[in-house]
Amino acid sequence: MRKLLDIAGTDRRRPAADSPGLAAIDPLYIECLYMDVLQGTLDMLVLRTLRLGPLHGYGIARAIRNSSNEILEIEFGSLYPALKRLEAKGWIASSWETSDHNRRAKYYKLTAAGRKQLTREHAKWAEFVSAVSHIMGPLPEGERR
Repeated sequence: MRKLLDIAGTDRRRPAADSPGLAAIDPLYIECLYMDVLQGTLDMLVLRTLRLGPLHGYGIARAIRNSSNEILEIEFGSLYPALKRLEAKGWIASSWETSDHNRRAKYYKLTAAGRKQLTREHAKWAEFVSAVSHIMGPLPEGERR
């Protein structure tokens, strides 16, 4: 669990009111960690999607939805800030081009730095999924879908 707490690089523990000597985690810090995980997951999904080739924003959202069997629906209010963030980090590049429907659209492509980051993120994701799976274990017999 320490790795998740290191994401923000700060320790936001404070003494618990009812337990002297024990530390409680600040609820705002947990919310920050939750947002870090969500943003990191979206960033990783965008990078993975662009590995297949350049796409415009709507194409990225559609590709993620399609490749997740219609389970993941990326809202544009989340996608476009993520694209800006990834471009600022140098992991993707963009250019204005004409779409299949003869409209100008901003297309995004994965950079070499983005490919390296995707490899790192994939390894961290696999470790995270393994840890959560280990904790959760299999569903009890009566609770299977």
